[in-house]
Amino acid sequence: MSVTEEGVRFKSPHTGEMMVLTPEHSIEIQQALGADIMMQLDHVVHVLTTGDIIPEAMARSIRWLDRCNEAHTRKDQALFPIIQGGLDLELRKECADEMVKRANVGIAIGGLSGGEEKKQFWRVVAHCCEVLPDHLPRYVMGVGWPVDLVICSLLGADMFDCVYPTRTARFGTALVRRGEKNGELHLPQNRFKSDFRPIEEECECYTCKNYTRAFLNIALKSQ
Repeated sequence: MSVTEEGVRFKSPHTGEMMVLTPEHSIEIQQALGADIMMQLDHVVHVLTTGDIIPEAMARSIRWLDRCNEAHTRKDQALFPIIQGGLDLELRKECADEMVKRANVGIAIGGLSGGEEKKQFWRVVAHCCEVLPDHLPRYVMGVGWPVDLVICSLLGADMFDCVYPTRTARFGTALVRRGEKNGELHLPQNRFKSDFRPIEEECECYTCKNYTRAFLNIALKSQ
């Protein structure tokens, strides 16, 4: 994969042919999908990377946002800029200032959850939330663990996305208040085979109140 001012060049995992994703094409795809919230195409580098590539990628993300805005024709779909800048708080502030000028509905904080220490991750989120205006919802991308949802909410974040909830459910694990490990309850275990009690006795949610044999069989099949 390579990144130029044109866009991102990569090999198709299906055909092996080389493809180019431009800011304009990314918007075209998202508009065709009918996404309620679209994300700009940004230049993402690994969060632990250092050197000139960090400000270069940040500046390119700003330029690409301008191209995304020009290609954005469906006004019933929101387009979020994405703040980049690695772990450098000054670059994050510079990027946020430019992105805010171009943001209409909300704004995303990207380029994190890539192996940095928790305190570094929270520090960047806190700084970005602090410099962003109150009227723009803050969207933290790729939040990986329940504790991050809690901490980032306290820091001022409003929205999140991650594969964690669906990936966890796919393997028959429920997120509970008093789990055996990190608030997780592994339903495929044999000891739950004939246990038809609610997942959590005191919980009033639909899942806990409608815990049935069919649901349990699905979980057991995922072993």
